[in-house]
Amino acid sequence: MTAPSSTALPADGLPERQRLRAMTAILVSLAMATLDTAIANIALPSIAADLQASAAASVWVVNAYQLAMVAALLPLASLGEIVGHRRVYVSGLLLFTASSLACGLAWSLPSLAAARVLQGLGAAAIMSVNTALIRFIYPSRMLGRAVGLNALAVGLSFAVGPTVASIILSLGAWPWLFLVNLPIGLAAFALACSALPATPRAGHGFDAAAASLSAGLFAFAVLGLGEATHGAPGWRIGGEWAVALACGAALLRRQAGHPAPMLAIDLFSRPMFALSAATSFCTFTAQGLAFVSLPFLFQTVMGHSQVETGFLMTPWPAVVALMAPIGGRLSDRYPAGLLGGAGLATLSVGMMSLALLPAHPSLFDSGWRMALCGFGFGLFQSPNLKAMMTSAPAARSGSASGIVATARLLGQATGAALVAACFSVSPAHGAPLALWWGAAFAGVACLASFMRLAAGPQVQAA
Repeated sequence: MTAPSSTALPADGLPERQRLRAMTAILVSLAMATLDTAIANIALPSIAADLQASAAASVWVVNAYQLAMVAALLPLASLGEIVGHRRVYVSGLLLFTASSLACGLAWSLPSLAAARVLQGLGAAAIMSVNTALIRFIYPSRMLGRAVGLNALAVGLSFAVGPTVASIILSLGAWPWLFLVNLPIGLAAFALACSALPATPRAGHGFDAAAASLSAGLFAFAVLGLGEATHGAPGWRIGGEWAVALACGAALLRRQAGHPAPMLAIDLFSRPMFALSAATSFCTFTAQGLAFVSLPFLFQTVMGHSQVETGFLMTPWPAVVALMAPIGGRLSDRYPAGLLGGAGLATLSVGMMSLALLPAHPSLFDSGWRMALCGFGFGLFQSPNLKAMMTSAPAARSGSASGIVATARLLGQATGAALVAACFSVSPAHGAPLALWWGAAFAGVACLASFMRLAAGPQVQAA
């Protein structure tokens, strides 16, 4: 097999105007793909009633998108290294936009689920290589602020998804959740075609068998995790996880000795990359625990309405929006281990304070706790993203970008599953218990982050 072609990180990036257009295309399309991971949740009852489907069956509107996305992330990241990140990104954006139209025109639950699979594949293409493209858009001295903008788009979109869905549903029927993507997606597609840079290509071919094994590994792992939280029979959950393990073992055997394995085990031999990936997974697990449990705490326990809950949760994403660019700029001057560790210690304290909320807190009581969590999360995210990308060789940017997205999605899925487990253990106190678990995961992430200070400097290897 031929080793990946090597390329140095661009010194000057793109010209300023082209850089602005390229980054706009990336941020807009990334925001759409992130929003659509959760935007359909609120509309499930309406979708089920309109398409004459059961509530249990309607969950596949969400599952189909998430499973397609998590299954395709690493294969598409690998494909980006081979055919060019720009080509994968633009193709994914076009597929995402076209499948959004198919979702809006769906006439039955199977047709909607099939369209959501295609939409998930398009989102996977966008997410798998977006961070890799940033390395070729911005000069290395500005990489921190660039990944800060990227982190802002992901964090803010994930947090405000339910609010955006509520606004759209207040103005129109559920198909508009998907149809609204059409003008935005076409504008982003036009910008991407004209502004995104061509990137170097690897010398090895695409391994379709490895791609199938990788897809099986993550799809069945996430499917088993989700079914475990919904009380599926043990034999079925065990069977799904057994298939995932078998796919993973076969993938490792098949790609042993490969210069650029699809499941980038070689990158985990770099302490900075491995610790940053572990930090990311634990932190997004903590975020998943918080954002799934807090609506139950605010509505079921404290008696707030859905609209009031949206406002109560706003300080977290609002402060993330403020801190993500600041954290990105700071990461150009200070070690990611220090910034991430400080941010995650703050996040852990913030989640503990939320778990200790009194029965009838004032707006200030809730607000400062949510803002503290947002400050910690925002300070962590951009430096961690930069650390993961710069600790991988430039020729492996696609693989590193795929791991970034995979760690985020697996963390969020794990957090949601743990919330369900907390409510199974203690229906009355499930939300505070989930927040305590979130604080624990943030604490583990904090330790992993500080360990990076002993891992040596980040290596922007060619």
